[in-house]
Amino acid sequence: METAAFTDEEIDAGEALFRRPWQFLRSVPRLDVLPPAAGPEIAFAGRSNVGKSSLINALVGHRGLARTSNTPGRTQELNFYAAPGVALFIVDLPGYGFAEAPKPRVEAWTRLVRDYLRGRATLARVFLLIDARRGLTPADLDIMRLMDEAAVSYQGVLTKADKVKPTELARVVAATEQALGTHAAAAVGVLATSAQTGAGVPELRAEMAALAAAFGALAG
Repeated sequence: METAAFTDEEIDAGEALFRRPWQFLRSVPRLDVLPPAAGPEIAFAGRSNVGKSSLINALVGHRGLARTSNTPGRTQELNFYAAPGVALFIVDLPGYGFAEAPKPRVEAWTRLVRDYLRGRATLARVFLLIDARRGLTPADLDIMRLMDEAAVSYQGVLTKADKVKPTELARVVAATEQALGTHAAAAVGVLATSAQTGAGVPELRAEMAALAAAFGALAG
């Protein structure tokens, strides 16, 4: 697999998508209160404290949109975000792999994420966030198997790329690409990002804009 490259036009399209005033739409604690399926959804999944909320804030250019915390397990529901004039939704999923919360709560989060990934027809892509300092973990592999079985398209996105040296980052990118390359549901290309420095954020925006266009979310 090769890391995705983007044209200037694709980067510009991503910037345009995220110049819109993205807003919090709703939190969903159970699947029976999901919002109506009004357009494609792009979900962010990853281990607890991998940096999902921070990356979403970097994408939209609004530090306070998604709640961030140094405490693993803060996100406990499916958090939906939307912007006017585009039929695209961003979904921040509860983190997995966090074992210190009460067991019933962890089981509820896990069941919510799994059921959403299995059954949401409007789910266009899952960005699987992976800490660049750790690479793929057993918990990540479990979610990948679930998405393979459900034929859910997903793509690897490294977070906290600023925390590792360039040579180590290149090694982790290559290893992640190789691992994902053995999974039929995995999309080509692993993006390395940093919410702190903004590295990789324009490319992730471009990828999301391309998905939005492909699913007709930008029409009109």
